[in-house]
Order: sequence, then structure tokens, then C-alpha cells
Amino acid sequence: MTEKEKPGLPPITGTRRILCVSRVGCIGDLCRQLVAEGNAVKYFIESRHDKDVSDGFVEKVDDWKALKDWADLVVFDDSDFGPEAEALRRAGKAVVGGTAYTDRLEDDRDFGQQEMKSAGLTILPHWTFTSFEDAIQFVQNRPDRYVVKPSGSAQNEKVLSYVGQEEDGHDVAAMLARYKKGWSRQIKSFQIQKFATGVEVAIGGFFNGKEFTLPVCINFEHKKMFNDDIGPSTGEMGTSLFWSGDGPLYRETLQKMAPRLAQVGFVGYFDINCIATARAIYPLECTPRFGYPTLSIQMEGALSKWGEFFHGLALGQSPPLRTKRGFQVGVVIAVPPFPFEDEAAFNKYSAGAVVFFKKPMTEGVYPGDIKVLDGEWVLAGQTGYALVCTGSGPTMDDAAKEAYGRVKNIIIPNMFYRTDIGARWRKDGDLLRTWGYL
Repeated sequence: MTEKEKPGLPPITGTRRILCVSRVGCIGDLCRQLVAEGNAVKYFIESRHDKDVSDGFVEKVDDWKALKDWADLVVFDDSDFGPEAEALRRAGKAVVGGTAYTDRLEDDRDFGQQEMKSAGLTILPHWTFTSFEDAIQFVQNRPDRYVVKPSGSAQNEKVLSYVGQEEDGHDVAAMLARYKKGWSRQIKSFQIQKFATGVEVAIGGFFNGKEFTLPVCINFEHKKMFNDDIGPSTGEMGTSLFWSGDGPLYRETLQKMAPRLAQVGFVGYFDINCIATARAIYPLECTPRFGYPTLSIQMEGALSKWGEFFHGLALGQSPPLRTKRGFQVGVVIAVPPFPFEDEAAFNKYSAGAVVFFKKPMTEGVYPGDIKVLDGEWVLAGQTGYALVCTGSGPTMDDAAKEAYGRVKNIIIPNMFYRTDIGARWRKDGDLLRTWGYL
């Protein structure tokens, strides 16, 4: 199989030297796209458990700092590279990545909420705790429906976020007692937020150090493992999205944060996850980095070359981002132990498994923790985040149909996925229109 014939590899064009830097190997699919555009790409992954992710798709390196002068553009994939990105910008490098300020927006939930409030967004009542006993007493004294969200590094354990189901909060109190017993060493600080009923919607856009470039991405995450939002929270099981211009969702969220991002010279993707109601749009959290699998689905929906777009963005320009009309849907295909991290379980059930394509597939499949071995796509890393299958269409149903058609073309031992990505749009879209947000 030649390079051009590998499943899902786009046609080759372009010419920049791009250095991609990752903690755990999240942007291999972006690296692969940049290579396909004709750019010279080198990829660094810090985590020893994920060193083999993307082998065969892109040239890997062991020391990214030794190559910073080689690169025309440096791309960071996570929200904890802020100081490194700022130092490179001060040295005159073109960088897509965060700042110390934007790192804190995501890492410190209370700080993020206060910054959004100061920027003019309407936030939900919330309280920050460092003591489980104090939090349990609070819930018992003020019965209500709440959401529990760990802060700091513990928030990377998605299964630890808990959305209360009971109006008097007794399930939240019970969950906090469980966390105290099993997770007190990992969870040093956490937030309790009042629950709001509405449409969960995220608004994300690319920022060039001064302003957002339009269009923005209106996206709907599906975080639970099973259909109908049942089961443990995962990093993500799929996302549906569409691109939008200067509308109410953008003006009530991202646009209000733009002056703060401009003050610190942030360059990259910035997303605010919200609950939209008839009364207001309530921001839940900031994500000042790429989203996963959102980035893969954005590549499905974009017509522009990403190397050109990101380089222009990092130079403070407003490069056009041409996108498809209609909708995009992305479905995560996972294997055990996802969404948990268990090296022994991965080695037992998934390590070395080959991705089998029933028929040749030239688009709409994006590798997650995958490497190329003897011309085959093989599972790598240890998380079980295997692939993202995407689809586009004039309606959400059409986009989902195309995505799931591609899923059915793939066989991996023990693979699983949700079958309802995009289905919420029928209800959510009607509500957003009725409330005047679309």
C-alpha cells in the first residue's frame, strides 16, 4: 500500500516546517493532515506510555526544544504549555498555543468562572471546596440539584465529574463521601455548581492574538459512554457541530472574552461550554486548546489548508477558514480500557490489535492512538481511544448517516461506540431557535 493509498489520507500539497508538541499524543491526526498538505512535520510526545502513538504517520522526535529554531511554526496541543508558548513568542517564533493566563482558566475552575463573570457573561452560582466534609455539610444544609467538578489535574479524570440527579442533592452528598474515601489524594480542590436545565452547547473559535476569526464552531458534546447519556463520563464519545458567523451564541460568549485573550496574546482554539436556557446562556467551563474529537470533526468540515491557516493565525493575521455548508458529526470508536487508564487491561484486550477496513476508505477516518506497522493500522498507547469516524451533510441526520456508514466499514476486536451522536439536534436545535439563539 503506497502513502497515498493509506486509509483516510488526503491528497498531498503545501511547504512549512511545523513542530507539534504533545503531552499524551492527542494531535496525531492533525500531524497526518499537515504532512498530507506537503508540510515538513516533526512530532514530540512527552508521555512514555504514548511514545508509539502515530508512528508511521509522521516523523517523531525525542527533544522538541532542540528543534524550535528549525520550525517555522510550533503547535502545542494542551492547555499546560502556556509558559513555554509565551517564551517562544517573546523570542519571535510563530506559535499556536496557550498562555499562563489561559492555562489557569481551565485548570482553576473558580478563577475561570470569575473571569467570565468579569467579562460580562452570566454565570451559575458555584462554590469551591478543599474539604469533602465541608462540601457534604453544604449540600445537606442547602438541598438542591448540583454538579460536582474536580479542579486541577484531577479534572482530567472525566469519570470524577458528577451531574446530580436528585432535587434535594442527597446523591451528590453520597458521591462526595465516596470521593473522600477513594480519591482524596487526587482531588485537592473541587467545585459544586448549581444545575441548570437547558441545551448544553459549546461555542469555539480560533484566536489570532488580537481577535477571533469567523466562522466559529457551534458544537454539541456527547460525554457519557452509552446512548441516552448513560454510564461513566468519558473524554468524549462523539460530537456534532456546524459553523456559524456573528450570531447571538458568539456574541454572548466568545466575543466577551476576546479583550482578555488579546491582553495576553493567546493564539489558538478557545471554547466555552455552556448551558443555554430561555433566560440566559450560562458558561460552564473554558477550554483554551484543541478539543478531541472536535478537532478531527473540524478537519472533516474545513476546506482550507490547516498549515496555512495556523501559520497565519500565529503571525497575527486573519486567514480565511473556508468550511463546508451544513453539519458535521464525529463518532469515537474505542476499545478497552477506555475511558479508564489501565495498562494491564489494554495489554490483555487491545494491544497490537489491527484495524481492518472492509473496503478501501479514503476519507472520514481519523486515527487516535494508532500506529502504522507493516502497512497496517495497529492500536498503540494504552488508553483505547482508537479512531474517529466523521461525516458531513446538509442536515444533521445526513451527516450522522455518512459518519455511521464509515463506522460500519471498520472492524477492531472489542470495539464499541455510541449510535446516537447527533440525534439530540432535533430537540436542541428547536429549543435554540425558539429562544432566539439561532
